[in-house]
Amino acid sequence: MDIKEEVLSLKDELVSLRRDFHKHPELGFNEKRTAGIVENYLKDCGLEVKSGVAKTGVVGLLKGKEGGQTVLLRADMDALPIEELNNVPYKSVNKGIMHACGHDGHTAMLLVAAKVLSRHRDEIKGNVKFVFQPSEEKDPGGAIKMIEEGVMENPHVDKAFGLHLGNMIPAGIIGIKEGVMTAEADRFKIEIKGKGGHGAYPHTSVDPVVIASQIVMSLQTIVSREINPINPIVITVGKIHSGDVFNVIPESAELLGTVRTLDKNLAKTIPEKIERIAKNTAAAFRGEAKTEYAFGYPPLINSKEETQYVISVARNVVGEKRVVKTPVSMGGEDMAYFLEKAKGAFFWLGSMNKEKGLDKPHHSAYFDFDEDVMSIGVEMHVKIALGLLK
Repeated sequence: MDIKEEVLSLKDELVSLRRDFHKHPELGFNEKRTAGIVENYLKDCGLEVKSGVAKTGVVGLLKGKEGGQTVLLRADMDALPIEELNNVPYKSVNKGIMHACGHDGHTAMLLVAAKVLSRHRDEIKGNVKFVFQPSEEKDPGGAIKMIEEGVMENPHVDKAFGLHLGNMIPAGIIGIKEGVMTAEADRFKIEIKGKGGHGAYPHTSVDPVVIASQIVMSLQTIVSREINPINPIVITVGKIHSGDVFNVIPESAELLGTVRTLDKNLAKTIPEKIERIAKNTAAAFRGEAKTEYAFGYPPLINSKEETQYVISVARNVVGEKRVVKTPVSMGGEDMAYFLEKAKGAFFWLGSMNKEKGLDKPHHSAYFDFDEDVMSIGVEMHVKIALGLLK
C-alpha cells in the first residue's frame, strides 16, 4: 500500500479514537484519561514515551534507522468548559465540558500518524517527536511549559509543524500563509471603585456601572483614533461584573477583556493606553480605576521555506486547487511558542460540511466537524515528516 491507502485503512480506528476523546473531554492540565490513552497507544507503536510533561503532556519519540534531523509534530488535547448540545452517540458525558474546537480530532490524527510512521521507521533518517500538548485553550497554556521542561531538546528539534481543524473552511481544503498566521492574544482586567448607595438616590453615590460603561466605549477609541488603520487590532471586553441587587448602586465593578494584535511592538504600547483611558475616565466620574495587563500567546509566524514545503505536500495530498492562502486570524494559538524555537509551519484543515449540518463555529455548544477529513490530516502529518527525513 502507498501512504494514502495505508492511512485510509486505519479510518475506522481513527474515528473511534476521536469519538472516544469527544465523549470523555477534559479541561486544560486535567487531561489525565486522554494522556493515559495517548501514552499507551504510543508505547504500542514502539515509541519512547515520556508522560507528565507540563503536568499532563505526553511526548513520543520515534528514532529512525539512521541519525538526522528531528521533526516535531504537535497536537493539543484539551476541551472547553461548555455544555454540549449536540444529539450524537459520542456526546460528552462530562457535564459542562465539551470538545468544541476540534482538539479531539487533532489528538486522534497525530496518534494514527505515529502508528503509520512507526511502520516506516527503517525509511527514516532522523527522528520524529510527537508532542501531545495540554491546555491550549487556557493562557498560560501548555506549550510554553513543555518548552521550559525541555521538549525542544534531547534530541534538538530542527523543524516543527502542526494543524488545526477549521469549521470556517470547506471540508478537505488546506489553508496556510507565510508569515503571521494568528494574532498575539493578551488579556486585561480593570477594577473600578465607586461609592455604593440606594438606586433611588444616585446623586449620593459614585456609580461604578456608569463608569464601566463609559470605559468600555472609550476603549474602542484606541482602535479608531490611536492606532494606524493599516495595523489590525481588536479590543474586546468579554466580561462585566458589578453588583448583586437591582436597586442598589454597588461599590465596585470589574471588566475583563482581550487584546489581539499582529505586531509585538504595537502590543507593547497597548497597556499604557488602556490604563490611561480607564484611570482618567473613572476620575471624570469621581471614581477610581486600576488596570492589570498580561501579555499572552505571541503571534504565530510561519517561516518561508517551511510554508512552501507544506504547500507542496498539501498539493500532493489534496490537489493543487484545494490548497489556498488563508487570511490572518485574530485568534490566538500557542503553537506560536514552538515556532519561536524552531522553523516550521501551522496550517488549517477545512472541516466544514454544510450538507451534513457540520458548519457550527468553534467554541459553539453545537460544534462538530466532518470526520472524513481526518484521514487527510493523518496523511499530511506522515508525508511532512517522511518528506524531510526519508
